[in-house]
Amino acid sequence: MKVIKIGAVWCSSCLVMQPRWQEIETENPWLKTEYLDYDQDENQVKAFKITSDRLPVFIFLDKKGQELTRLSGEYSKPELIKLIKQYRHK
Repeated sequence: MKVIKIGAVWCSSCLVMQPRWQEIETENPWLKTEYLDYDQDENQVKAFKITSDRLPVFIFLDKKGQELTRLSGEYSKPELIKLIKQYRHK
C-alpha cells in the first residue's frame, strides 16, 4: 500500500495535516508515502483529478497502484491509522 499526499503551502488544512502524517510515518516505517505539491507537481496532480478546493487529498493505493480510497480535508490520526491498518496488505 502507498499513500499519495497532495497539498499546497498556502493551504491551512494541509499545514495542519503535515505533523500528523510525520508522526504516522515515523511510527510506521513500512508505510510508503509520496507528497505532491499542488502548484509544483501540476501534471501529476492533474492525473488524479484534484482541484484546489479539495486540498489536502490523501489517495490510498494498493500494491498495483490501483486506488483503494481517497480522503479530502482534515482527519484525525486515529482515523488515518484505522484506514492504514485496513489497507496495509492490499
